[in-house]
Amino acid sequence: MATDVCAVCGKPLAARAGRTGRGSVYCSAACRQKAYRERRQPRGLTVQGLIDDIGRRAGQLAPEPADALYATVGELSESVARLRRVARTVRDTTQDAGDSVTADPVTQRTEAAPGTHLTETEFGALTEQYRREIQVHCYRMTGSYDEAEDLVQETFLRAWRARDGFQGRASARTWLYRIATNTSLDLLRRTARRPQRYEPVPGMHHGEGEPPARITWLQPYPDDEMPLTEEHEQPESAAVSRETLELVLLAAIQHLPPRQRAALVLRDALGLTAAETAEALETSVASVNSALQRARPALRAHLPPDRSDWRTTVPTEDQQAVLDRYMAAVGRLDFEAMAALLTEDVTLTMPPNPYWFVGRDAVIDFVRVSLDPASPMFFGHWRSLPTRANGQLATAHYVRRPGTGVHRAQVLDVLRFAGQGQGDRIAEITSFEPHLFPAFGLPLRL
Repeated sequence: MATDVCAVCGKPLAARAGRTGRGSVYCSAACRQKAYRERRQPRGLTVQGLIDDIGRRAGQLAPEPADALYATVGELSESVARLRRVARTVRDTTQDAGDSVTADPVTQRTEAAPGTHLTETEFGALTEQYRREIQVHCYRMTGSYDEAEDLVQETFLRAWRARDGFQGRASARTWLYRIATNTSLDLLRRTARRPQRYEPVPGMHHGEGEPPARITWLQPYPDDEMPLTEEHEQPESAAVSRETLELVLLAAIQHLPPRQRAALVLRDALGLTAAETAEALETSVASVNSALQRARPALRAHLPPDRSDWRTTVPTEDQQAVLDRYMAAVGRLDFEAMAALLTEDVTLTMPPNPYWFVGRDAVIDFVRVSLDPASPMFFGHWRSLPTRANGQLATAHYVRRPGTGVHRAQVLDVLRFAGQGQGDRIAEITSFEPHLFPAFGLPLRL
């Protein structure tokens, strides 16, 4: 039966006059994500349960038939990998901290008080349930995959130290998010970094457009490590997770001061209430609302004209076809075919490097220098593999230098396509160095 109010917050739904089809039962993406998250609370995980599961799957191994052997080995490998992560968390958090990624914290730590005591293995099992989403949260806050990995470890270390203060009044998820947020804020305040504008590089033709923002620490995030990518029964919620990780949005968030950034991520990306956000930030609801009033218009000011909100941007089949043609054109060193796939005002940036190009001609002129076999600076022959980063289509490029027989990892291109009405062409290429290939499950050599 149709309803006129949101199923989560109770606010009135937008009028559907003149529209047909199935109506939404949520007033916003945040409420839809919150409802999905509540339906998908992680099931209880215990170390003994993992060990028993591994033993059961190992007992099912049989050499024939081959398909069944492959499937069982795959399931067994997942359980072993999960147990290994639990054991590593327990080992790393119960030993001396050593050099911490967030030494000399700015935020105030909550002193441990007598309360529910978690054993080492119970703590490891608890944190493993939330590892992926906590890492995504730290990535949203910092824009750096490497830093997010370090911050997750620091979050669990702080949680272990404060475990006796966890009374269970709030959910373990909320407790860990609060610690992760403050750990991220410590790092952001200490580094005090801000996006800059690219500057001209002597001898380079950058195009006629305005220099884009330069965010030297920006890195891509593998889709396979996003918490909801495996959930095909809830495509709308998976899309919400993807769109709040899109590179263009992550880059815009980096312009916000730390506490505005935290309030925006907790409220608009995670869907926490104002009261929950205030508790996580150890402030008042009024302060949270004030931070959001400043953060939201500032965020829109740094988004492209065709991305004024956080709407879903799931790649289409036509865009996948463009990616295939793009990889083929690179492999053939076909500059005309490459140019046909780009918008006239396409942007190419290469963080952390200082190189940037605005406009189709400037981009093609740049790649021609190293991709043209007739050029004295010819780099070699290329092969490409498709992948996914930040919910976007991407491609991993490998190059075989002249006189060698091996293609080595060279660059990861994350693509943003033009908005509606401009056709399925590439509007932005963000090229990253290859050290994160293993995080994407990509080999370093072909």
